[in-house]
Amino acid sequence: MTKKTAILLGFIALKFILQYLLISPEYDLQRDEYLHLDQAHHLAWGYLSVPPVTSWISYLILLLGNSVFWVKFFPALFGALTLVVVWKTIETLKGNLYALILGATCVLFSSLLRINILYQPNSLDILCWTSFYYVIIQYITTENKKWFYIGAVIFAIGFLNKYNILFLLIGLLPALLLSNQRKIFAEKKLYWALILGLVLILPNLLWQYNNHFPIVHHMKELAETQLVNVDRMEFLKKQLLFFIGSFFVLLAALYALLFYKPFEKYRFFFASIIFTLIVFLYFKAKAYYAIGLYPVYIAFGAVFLSQALQTGWKRYLKPVFIIIPLLLFIPMYDFAFPNKTPEYIIKNPEAYRKMGMLKWEDGKEHALPQDFADMLGWKELARKTDSVYALIPNPETTLVLCDNYGQAGAINYYSKKGIKAVSFNADYLNWFVLDVPYKNVIRVKNSWERTAELKETSPFFESSRIAGEITNKYARESGATIFVFTNAKIDINKRLKAEIKEETDYSND
Repeated sequence: MTKKTAILLGFIALKFILQYLLISPEYDLQRDEYLHLDQAHHLAWGYLSVPPVTSWISYLILLLGNSVFWVKFFPALFGALTLVVVWKTIETLKGNLYALILGATCVLFSSLLRINILYQPNSLDILCWTSFYYVIIQYITTENKKWFYIGAVIFAIGFLNKYNILFLLIGLLPALLLSNQRKIFAEKKLYWALILGLVLILPNLLWQYNNHFPIVHHMKELAETQLVNVDRMEFLKKQLLFFIGSFFVLLAALYALLFYKPFEKYRFFFASIIFTLIVFLYFKAKAYYAIGLYPVYIAFGAVFLSQALQTGWKRYLKPVFIIIPLLLFIPMYDFAFPNKTPEYIIKNPEAYRKMGMLKWEDGKEHALPQDFADMLGWKELARKTDSVYALIPNPETTLVLCDNYGQAGAINYYSKKGIKAVSFNADYLNWFVLDVPYKNVIRVKNSWERTAELKETSPFFESSRIAGEITNKYARESGATIFVFTNAKIDINKRLKAEIKEETDYSND
């Protein structure tokens, strides 16, 4: 084993260790994770929430036992692979051992640690962005046409994981057209690679078409409920924070792309980052959508600095650039991760407030960061729902209906009674089992709908009662209430079909 390989393996091992240490045992999985894990039971070429790759990974997690260890393993793996791709990019750019260590340190001690603690499409999205840029650098360096096809496969995986990768192309194409590298568009094999990419994503495009393009409705809803609260200056501010420890390395990359002779053929990367950020700003995208941009620029910056700091007094700055990410990670460790109890955060909110972490997607400030509050109360909900379900005669005729996908997914993940909860929210709309003649309903409702639910639903059943609620006051779902309605006076299945049709018609509008 060479020295370089041993160092790389050390970084990978440290990456995995940190990912498992950064979550306190007080926290459950996050609401999105439950939805993604449930997709393993409903494999398809598309979903209302995400493209299909996440469901494939979820199916693998299911085969491995569906434990929290494996749920956390895959985002950590994608983060480690992102580090490896940056390492390989530095090698392609002729970086020395110092450049490799600097680049790996900057990637390791960055916002990727936070992204990679959650099982969401974001970790693989960042890996695909970084890998696609790596492929471009490889082609520019070698002019080997095989990289066209490798790039097509990577883009297809990225597209089937998260449509966000389209922003990469939107920012990259004008940069290439304005550069000397526009000669790439004269290569015939580029278009064969484009056809390959289209063939790979075609099943998902057909799914979108057959389902009346739910992505359009999803994006419209997202724009109306979440992106409307995005502040463009806040977006730019957060870009600085994502890789704050690598700030000077990223600045070095931008300088090098303009003035460093060996990087002349990669100069279009300077324009590409500008164009891509402009597009994100125009669409008022969430700040973390752009994280995949930066790892490749860390590679450029690390290689340039490894050469610029070779001689004279500047060589004494070498350890400084490696120490900065480590030093800035120390305060990040104290507030950027769910490794402190909710009680601690509430008693010490200032650091979280200064970093804007207490501001949620609704534009308001709350007691805990949104992701942290989204990791509380789920086991309690599932345990109480199980207890209620066990007391109902003929539970096989009981429908567990929730207000949102987090509630349904958490019950399904933690249930010891084999409950398959559903909701009219997100992908669960398509997962109702309607060949069971339901007689009873366990209804989980948001706290603010508690009073109205009994009044509106009780007349349709012989008995009704409140059976419990989430009592964890720090949970985003705090107060979510469990209702039990037994012996229906109406045809529940008929009512469900009508509501599903109504929701589906609304989604297609």
